[in-house]
Amino acid sequence: MIELRPFKTLGGANHGWLDAKHHFSFAGYQDPDRVHWGNLRVWNDDTIAAHSGFPPHPHADMEIITYVRKGAITHKDSLGNQGRTEAGDVQVMSAGTGISHSEYNMEDEPTQIFQIWIIPSEADRKAPSWGAKPFPKGDRSGRFTALASGFEADADALPIRTDARVLGATLKAGETVEYTLGSARYGYLVPATGAVEINGVRVDARDGAAIKDVDVVRVTALDDAEVVLVDTGYDA
Repeated sequence: MIELRPFKTLGGANHGWLDAKHHFSFAGYQDPDRVHWGNLRVWNDDTIAAHSGFPPHPHADMEIITYVRKGAITHKDSLGNQGRTEAGDVQVMSAGTGISHSEYNMEDEPTQIFQIWIIPSEADRKAPSWGAKPFPKGDRSGRFTALASGFEADADALPIRTDARVLGATLKAGETVEYTLGSARYGYLVPATGAVEINGVRVDARDGAAIKDVDVVRVTALDDAEVVLVDTGYDA
């Protein structure tokens, strides 16, 4: 099953400094049919105006992955961590027992991000942590690369405390890549740019594709494309 969620159907709000689109129920947007997908709880498509952003606020018990699509985001948190993450790179915050952070666009142009929240699967609450990593763009050309992962096998990915991985791929028009999801897993794929076809279903830029009961995900680029995929289990 592949359920297409076109960008135009997403919830959200334009706050001036922030133009937010929500793939799942979030803040003022509530849809009982779009609360989560497996352990994937939030996928926000945010455009943040220059020299603005999210002031300090708290989180707990959530794995928060930020994929920067354009521009850069500057992070500060209550642990003393600071960092600037640029387009194509990823930062991960494991909120754990509790953390306060801010995320600002300090650039002279808008910043665009995917903000992805995944429910942690750790039984015991642990101290919060943060990390960011520049991923060479060529490493994900024509294939999926694990950017953040809860699996030991993905040694080069940023660690998250959940039964999930976040993957990225860049594809040339006409190029095809496959990913073995497994029929018991949940996948959610969004093209950051370009249009793709997933097992015969067309998915345009910023559309969502909710994938279930599919063993192998076959992605063919209809244009030059950059895609992000979450593979997760479900702790019912």
